[in-house]
Amino acid sequence: MIQGIGASSGIAIGKAFVLPNWELEVPEERIDVADFAREFERVYEGIKTSKDEINQIKDELKDTVGVEETQIFDAHLAILDDPIFMNEIQGIIQRQYKAAEVAVKEAIDHFVTMFDLLEDEYMKERALDIRDVGNRLLKHLLGVPEIQLPIDNQPFILIAKEISPSQLAHLNPENVLGIVTLSGSTTSHSAIMARALGIPLVVGVEGKLIESVVTGQNMVIDGSDGSIYVEPAEHIVELYRQLQQQQQEAKEMLKHLAGYRSVTADGKYVRLEANISSLKELEIALQGGAQGVGLFRTEFLYMDRQHFPSEEEQYSVYASVAEKLQGGSVVIRTLDIGGDKQLDYYEIDEEQNPFMGYRAIRISLDQKQLFKTQLRAILRASVHGSIKIMYPFITSVNEVRAAKALLEEAKQELREAGIMFEEHIAVGCMIEVPAAVMIADALAKEVDFFSIGTNDLIQFTLAVDRMNDRISQMYEPYHPAVIRMLSLIVEAAKRNHLPISVCGELAGDIRALPIWLSLGVDSLSMSAHSILPLKSRLIYASQEECKDIFAEVQECVTSEEIKACLDQYMEIFDLTANG
Repeated sequence: MIQGIGASSGIAIGKAFVLPNWELEVPEERIDVADFAREFERVYEGIKTSKDEINQIKDELKDTVGVEETQIFDAHLAILDDPIFMNEIQGIIQRQYKAAEVAVKEAIDHFVTMFDLLEDEYMKERALDIRDVGNRLLKHLLGVPEIQLPIDNQPFILIAKEISPSQLAHLNPENVLGIVTLSGSTTSHSAIMARALGIPLVVGVEGKLIESVVTGQNMVIDGSDGSIYVEPAEHIVELYRQLQQQQQEAKEMLKHLAGYRSVTADGKYVRLEANISSLKELEIALQGGAQGVGLFRTEFLYMDRQHFPSEEEQYSVYASVAEKLQGGSVVIRTLDIGGDKQLDYYEIDEEQNPFMGYRAIRISLDQKQLFKTQLRAILRASVHGSIKIMYPFITSVNEVRAAKALLEEAKQELREAGIMFEEHIAVGCMIEVPAAVMIADALAKEVDFFSIGTNDLIQFTLAVDRMNDRISQMYEPYHPAVIRMLSLIVEAAKRNHLPISVCGELAGDIRALPIWLSLGVDSLSMSAHSILPLKSRLIYASQEECKDIFAEVQECVTSEEIKACLDQYMEIFDLTANG
């Protein structure tokens, strides 16, 4: 058995296909000064063709992996548009009298080496993006066909030194049983795409293979724990076939729960809703039994385009979501860009701490017309169903009041135009920074509901950038400080008779269910695939038992103690539910 790193869960059993380790051959060619203009033009044409290809890949993948995951290719487009990259290429052509393809190859090598030398693992992974984009550009300059992955109908487990997002985009998920790469990490763009495509992936096996894998060899891989077997014994294959069958049966068994009400054994009802960013995701969520949308991430309407969406475009999408929910509510979060979500056509000055910088409600209140355009679209759509408005990244009462004032302006403009809307549309705010937690009582008097954004709340409470691999192990959702923050928020909501939901990643974590039941939250909003597994636990749980468990959790002083306490409850619960 070979131990790699599990990067995308699932079991794959089949024959290996080894992707050759390839490098484009670039003949050394010198040019004259008179050829500079021609070589520059070749680079520009190559970049244009490469960008067209990347945009085509994005369009083809939208329905398969969702809009959010296709944003990976925005990083590739950004490299091609980067003036530093272009200046490096032009400089090599002018200073060294080298042909366009030679200059591009040297520029790629320079930037890849620079990124590889960085200690930050996340930044190291960006070297693969540069190489992927550079090889695409080289392919066009050299006029050579792209290296093709298997395209027949024989399923296979792909083995490669590394695999780029572009190569993954051309794979047929039905034929790719799984992937093993020598390099890579769980934070790479390829790993993100593999998870979105549902392909088991094991990375980081370089130096662990006693012998090279050969095309046609039988393999078993487990993307959950990183286990790899080459030419496994029959009893190993049979064991993993059984595990694979059990996983599939578990998924199928959960489907019948889609129509069940999410009520605990002792009568506590918790609305289970979905986080979405597109109509496509809404369809998947409804099939999975979502009882509404607790978080509509509207920023994705603003991405993958060349300009801000118009009021009409936004209205059409918001109205469609409301209608498809057929009475279920949708919480529309206003524009939340900045931090790790940038728009190609709206430049935000480079910031030392972008997650704490010019983002979310701060941009909306600064760009008032942009904000009112979105508010008008939401208000107009409110006649088509149950719509609520939610403001992100709130840190003060003044921000809420300023946002409400602009909402009133938008309402008045619609009244004057004779356009119908829901006059008493509910307005809430996200509680996702410690400042909002500490003034929750004051905020509760300004809004109609709270929603806890656990992702940012955890990172700001613990001062841990969750995208930084060097400290990512410190991003601990079950830290005692986080648990106390959650208690304070819910208690403030209850004191002020305010509905409260949770919409961060922790909402869909089964281990956290006793916390939510004990605190008495009204709804949990999560990714669509988490709803049925969570519901399967919730309907057998007891709120009263959870209160006892949470009392123990509150006595714990370390994350390890808290998790052990919750895990012990889950073990007892499983025995009870299956007994």
